[in-house]
Amino acid sequence: MTQLQKKKSGIDRFLSVIERIGNALPHPATLFAGFALLIILLSWIASLFDMAVVHPGTGQTITPVNLLSTEGLHMILTRMVTNFTDFAPLGTVLVSLLGIGIAEGTGLIGAVLRLVVLASPKRLLTFVIVFAGVMSNTASEVGYVLLVPLAAVIFLAAGRHPLAGLAAAFAGVSGGYSANLLLGTVDPLLAGLSTEAARIIDPEYTVNPAANYYFMFVSTFLIAALGTWVTERVVIPRLGEYTGDEKPQSIDRLNRDEKRGILYATIAVALSTAFVLGGLLPENGYLRNPETGEILNSPFMSGIVAFIFLLSAIAGIAYGIGAKTIKNDSDVMRGMSKSMETLGSYIVLVFFAAQFVAYFNWTNLGLILAINGADVLQTMGLSDIPLMIMFILVAATINLVMGSASAKWAIMAPVFIPMFMLLGYTPEFTQTAYRIGDSVTNIISPMMSYFALIVAFIQRYDKKAGIGTVISTMLPYTIAFFIGWTILLIIWILLGLPVGPGAEMYMPQPQP
Repeated sequence: MTQLQKKKSGIDRFLSVIERIGNALPHPATLFAGFALLIILLSWIASLFDMAVVHPGTGQTITPVNLLSTEGLHMILTRMVTNFTDFAPLGTVLVSLLGIGIAEGTGLIGAVLRLVVLASPKRLLTFVIVFAGVMSNTASEVGYVLLVPLAAVIFLAAGRHPLAGLAAAFAGVSGGYSANLLLGTVDPLLAGLSTEAARIIDPEYTVNPAANYYFMFVSTFLIAALGTWVTERVVIPRLGEYTGDEKPQSIDRLNRDEKRGILYATIAVALSTAFVLGGLLPENGYLRNPETGEILNSPFMSGIVAFIFLLSAIAGIAYGIGAKTIKNDSDVMRGMSKSMETLGSYIVLVFFAAQFVAYFNWTNLGLILAINGADVLQTMGLSDIPLMIMFILVAATINLVMGSASAKWAIMAPVFIPMFMLLGYTPEFTQTAYRIGDSVTNIISPMMSYFALIVAFIQRYDKKAGIGTVISTMLPYTIAFFIGWTILLIIWILLGLPVGPGAEMYMPQPQP
């Protein structure tokens, strides 16, 4: 059996063009700075042509606001700082990563991944690797850095082709980015952007970080099953027997200290869970809404980010004490600091994205575009299913040239969420469809931030491998995930199920 060969297929040539175009684009922060300037210019043009519309809900006439006016200049100068500090995703991401940084820094996340994968029966190995990849999304990039290369080593040790293990893990980590049994940093980030966009229509609207949880939960098992099927039926037969230079090596099992750390972390998580349940299960629980007794509109749901931080921090510290990876408080702070060190470029990106979003809202261009776009879509007469399939395809296509989920959603949300709200769809449902499109093409997008790292991992086992190798290996996963996820969304629509706690698919109808 020969190794994967790079063939100049039509797909490879097409994606090579996409790669060249993507590499020619400026830094995302520069793009947002340019978009902000473009919004200023467009606001002036819109005001010249008096592009006014009538709000279908209130009957109010919406006119564009010119940011090139004296008043607009004053707004730009005086609100620049608050645009940045009040930007909804910023605080949520920072707080979440502080807790996850502790869990990662003490070694808890790495130990759990090793434990889950190594304890699995060989016949379930592929499923467990894909499933572990999906679950690793809770901890941001740890799946790319740790699980993807580890899966190749595990497959090689099991006498299977290492690239099949690598592909299975990559499919779970990146292709299954919007599936999980737990909430991660991307959930509050996207929810914050969705909230900002929804408030173009309804100034009081809030999208909860758990808004897509029901759909994500079911998607976890769907993606794990599809990823397993593609690996076993498509990828492994194509790869055949591995004949490269790398030799199998043993994977170290957890040592005594690490096992003690897992035990301590398990106890800590159990006690934390008991605390949460104690506040939710009783009708007058201390985590319920103190006035109505509700769980959906409660301090617990509003404080999801705080719980992500606290649970990650408590479990990480407990593990560190048990595994002796924490000697003093400085070690804890070092883990938190390390997670913050990786956010430098993100904070720069957020500064310019916040200005762009603020300008977009001030000018009323988003609302004007949404109302006009809703009129066009209504004229087209598309029903729920073809409309959402079209939207998923748009998000998946944009993902090929812009890898960041938050960067894309910061651009798309102010346009599509108001537009779909006016058509009767909730921001939570629109966000669900977006996340499908954003995930399925991650694994074939050269613009995905870890794509180069995946190429480097593959070249360890196939010296001649390149981008074409990655694309040809991962394309079957993209096709399977797109079809399977779209079918799941269609079933969801037909059954009229909520996509998350308190997150229906359709906006409530106004009372007569």
